[in-house]
Amino acid sequence: MTTIADFAANLGADLLQPLAKYQGKVVLIVNTASECGYTRQYAGLQELHETYQSQGFSVLGFPCNQFGAQEPGDAATIAAFCQSKFGVSFPLFAKGDVNGSNAIPLWHWLTGADSEHPHPVKWNFTKFLIDRKGRLVKRYEPAAEPYDIAADIEVLKCARRPGC
Repeated sequence: MTTIADFAANLGADLLQPLAKYQGKVVLIVNTASECGYTRQYAGLQELHETYQSQGFSVLGFPCNQFGAQEPGDAATIAAFCQSKFGVSFPLFAKGDVNGSNAIPLWHWLTGADSEHPHPVKWNFTKFLIDRKGRLVKRYEPAAEPYDIAADIEVLKCARRPGC
């Protein structure tokens, strides 16, 4: 079975980070954009990250310019914007495609691009929830606010953890 641990993602400057680093954590993967109507969700994503980080949770942001050219900046510009406007401290990976032949393998897995029933990302701020075993458990379309996901994070963060 494929899990998040089977992938790596570019942190920029061609520095690949094995996503096995997140095995054992609950992870929310999000394709992001700085000039989108949903950009305000960075605040909620940061709040989730801060609330649950000490309990084995992380948000992973993947800037993408495929939807309405709403992420035109380079990595430094994106990071500076996210930090200054929303206080983002969760990892932001290199900007790239989430759909099509140029998408990294992680996104092929998340969208089922290599399956008989692919479900491509429709817009910025599509979210994917990964459990502690590294399995994809739920997808949220862009309109889902980060606080709408908190209950699902609560369930997953406590799975197989006595006293949680």
